Amino acid sequence: MSYELTVSLRYLKSRRRQTFISLITFISVGGVAVGVMVLIVVLAVMSGFETSLREKILGMNSHIWILPQTTQSITDYQDIVARTKTIPHVTRAAPFTTHEVMLIADGRVAGTILRGVNPTDKEHMDDLKRYFRHQDLSHLFTPKTSDGAPDSSRRGIVLGRELARNLLVFPDQAVVVNSPLGVLTPAGILPNMRRFTVTETFATGMYEYDAKLALIALSEAQALFDMGNTVHGIEVKVDNIYRVHDVSQAIRSMLGTAYWTRDWMQMNRNLFAALRQEKVILFIILVLIILVAAFNIVSTLVMMVMEKQTDIAILKAMGARKRSIRQVFMVEGLIIGVVGTILGSMSGLIFTWNLQSISALIERLLGIQYFPPDVYFIDELPAQINA
Repeated sequence: MSYELTVSLRYLKSRRRQTFISLITFISVGGVAVGVMVLIVVLAVMSGFETSLREKILGMNSHIWILPQTTQSITDYQDIVARTKTIPHVTRAAPFTTHEVMLIADGRVAGTILRGVNPTDKEHMDDLKRYFRHQDLSHLFTPKTSDGAPDSSRRGIVLGRELARNLLVFPDQAVVVNSPLGVLTPAGILPNMRRFTVTETFATGMYEYDAKLALIALSEAQALFDMGNTVHGIEVKVDNIYRVHDVSQAIRSMLGTAYWTRDWMQMNRNLFAALRQEKVILFIILVLIILVAAFNIVSTLVMMVMEKQTDIAILKAMGARKRSIRQVFMVEGLIIGVVGTILGSMSGLIFTWNLQSISALIERLLGIQYFPPDVYFIDELPAQINA
């Protein structure tokens, strides 16, 4: 061990005549530790928020939508689905319909996005399993009788959890779907209304979906809106969400100019761009906090040099060079910074790993909710540590 390091360690451990400098040393270590801890926690929360939001957005939505260019519906969708599945990196392709409707239940009304999905598409149903309490979705849109047998005389509808709460309906209760477009009859345009029975509710954790989305079988949607054997579009999922641009280009090249595509990056570009910008700004602000802690280390070393003038004179008389004496104090500052960084990293990791329980405890003690689901896109405080 070099004598510069030995002297530095003795200075850190020895009792000083000026205890104020010793206190400043501990404050410097604490300042670095707190800055590093806050940096880790904030960046982990921002990364977790972005990841959680992306997963919830893509949970009920697909990665790519194939839409018609000039018409409002697609007629030969079975052929397009089969051809799309042959494109590399495509894991699933399924038709869908979407309409804006009003749901009516005992005088309560709620505007809703009604989406028609194919219940026989096993891959699609497997994607939806995580949002339902029951894992068997084979009869998701089929109401049951009192003895549990399928009741083919009624039509089934699935509501988001918050939507069902707003309408005060439960499974096996009836709701009326009312389309504002109506239907054209010899007597004029009449309201397009049809009764459905709630079979199940889902919870994605994203309030916008849970409060505004309802699902029915694709065949029922086609019959309700007199679409025949057509759909509004085809939803596509890929094995890597960051390949959507290349897959979209491949789909457009295969289908030609009659169709166009929208991917999840295009539909949510502004939201994720804002999140990335906030993350960068927070990183810069927190780095400034760490720089303040570094200035504390510098001030500590300056006062330490002033205190140790006698020791420095003795070292010089014994033949020590200026460079060696400078290294003594630089090593001491380095030790303070390293110790503070290690303590801050450990504290930040421990705090981040227990963030959910700490947040829940604070909410219970103060009687408040940090992230109301009707205000924010999430219902909990997420965190993801990125090395």
